[in-house]
Amino acid sequence: MFLFRWLWKNMKGCRAIYILALCLTVICQSMYIITPYFTQQITDTFIINDNALQNLQEHTDLLLLMLAAMVGFTLIRCGMQYGSNMMYEHTSQTLIYRVRKVLFDKIENQDASFYNVYRTGDIMTRVSADLDMVRHSIAWIIKTIVECIVLFSASLIFFFTMDWLMALCMIALTPVILFITWLFKRKVGPLYVDLRERLSRMNTAAEENISGNRVVKAFAREDYEINQFDKYSKEYSTANKKAAFMWLKFFPFLETTAQSLSVVMIIAGGLFVVFGRITMGQYAAFSGLIWTLSNPMRTLGNIVNDLQRFSASANKIIEIYYGSPRIVDRNDAVDKPDRFDGKVEFDHVSFSYGSTEVLRDVSFTVEPGQTVVIMGETGSGKTTLAELIPRIYDVNSGEVRVDGVSVSHLKLKQLRHNIGFATQDVLLYSDTIDGNICFGDTDMPEEDVVKYAKAADADGFIRRLSDGYDTIVGERGVGLSGGQKQRISLARALAVKPAILILDDTTSAVDLETEKHIQNELSNLDFPCTKIIIAQRISTAKYADKIIVLKDGGILEQGTHEELIAKNGYYRDVYDLQK
Repeated sequence: MFLFRWLWKNMKGCRAIYILALCLTVICQSMYIITPYFTQQITDTFIINDNALQNLQEHTDLLLLMLAAMVGFTLIRCGMQYGSNMMYEHTSQTLIYRVRKVLFDKIENQDASFYNVYRTGDIMTRVSADLDMVRHSIAWIIKTIVECIVLFSASLIFFFTMDWLMALCMIALTPVILFITWLFKRKVGPLYVDLRERLSRMNTAAEENISGNRVVKAFAREDYEINQFDKYSKEYSTANKKAAFMWLKFFPFLETTAQSLSVVMIIAGGLFVVFGRITMGQYAAFSGLIWTLSNPMRTLGNIVNDLQRFSASANKIIEIYYGSPRIVDRNDAVDKPDRFDGKVEFDHVSFSYGSTEVLRDVSFTVEPGQTVVIMGETGSGKTTLAELIPRIYDVNSGEVRVDGVSVSHLKLKQLRHNIGFATQDVLLYSDTIDGNICFGDTDMPEEDVVKYAKAADADGFIRRLSDGYDTIVGERGVGLSGGQKQRISLARALAVKPAILILDDTTSAVDLETEKHIQNELSNLDFPCTKIIIAQRISTAKYADKIIVLKDGGILEQGTHEELIAKNGYYRDVYDLQK
């Protein structure tokens, strides 16, 4: 019932339309007994009655009226059915749009830890195939359930008004069908949960191989990846067949039992007519409505089948729908609408990914306008340290402060609007170069886009492209070199004029001449900015106000270039290697 309450909640704005559609469905299904009723009256009055000919001559208008009524009610029923179907479709499409929007909002605002758990292919499955199954439940499953209940009930009432014993004979097989359906539900439920997981794995494999196609080609692993995808595809196919064959295993029993109603009708109905218990007209009415009992019984299996699929899909959607990020604004968050000064403090900060310690008791201060370079071995915690400033992650202990206020007490949007972040793994969107640079401010004037592209030494190669700044870059920047992507990423970070600029190994893929140009531009920005730069090159670090060297999550040494050279430690070793 929880799933249907969830559906009802998301029908807000369309509930009246949906209720009207259900009411039309009830009326339409109830109207199916009208034609058999008139058939009974026509048969008993104008066909088998002892005075049939006389009735036909004297009451021709009544016969024509009945025939017209049968045609008229059929046309009305068809019109109402069409209208209700349109309403179901409108409601289901509106609901799906609303749920998809909520899902994307939830996904977009989730913490980084969310993406460490959920695979991209799995998320895509939830917002596509799973949502379509939910739409199907609104437009077909619920409608079909109502149709079956009303059709079965209306016919049963009509049967009992004609002859209770005949009616009992007609429903004698109902307990058998219900028992078979119950067994089927128990068997098929777990199969659809497994089927949903197989689909997610297959989609994940496809997404990873499409996005990583260049890596696959570079290592000549096409055959291996094709075999891997084929394995996931076969697993999904096997699970699909298993669920389908489970339905086919039970279908003959449901179909045979439902079709047995015709046998009951022939035997019991024939005997009752012979012995005069029911009239030929009543027999015709029973015969004309036998499908209204057998069809709901036959459809029952399909309904259970689809309900199990709906349950598996809806539970996956609800898992994200009701999920909440842990990194959110506090109720007493400090409001700082003005531009930040850019002072950054780490006060005995420690951080772990699960049981893996990444940072341990890290403390340092960066004054407004200073440039600090973070160095260290791979895996020493440099990127994680940088990600704690905009609260991509929250510290386990200690405190990160910006302008003297703990970042956990600042409003997230205000904090992040004051930070420009050029990440190590550059992501460019399938948009123009201009659109990628002004991503943080879509109203940015064209001259500013060019200015920051020049600051990142990107203007030259951009103008050499076929469409210049209007060149569409491929997905994730395919078609550009690593250095070109890094320079566009840097221009994007500079374009928001941040109070704090974080560069995560942003110049690792550029030549020394380009790096020198970028350093000069960063030293002469036309806005005040605190710069925190993660780098491995001494050429980047030597002019910094402070250099911090991390090792195993802790600060190994810190100081200026000259101070660290004199210490003869890790920094001096790197300096000697790069001379």
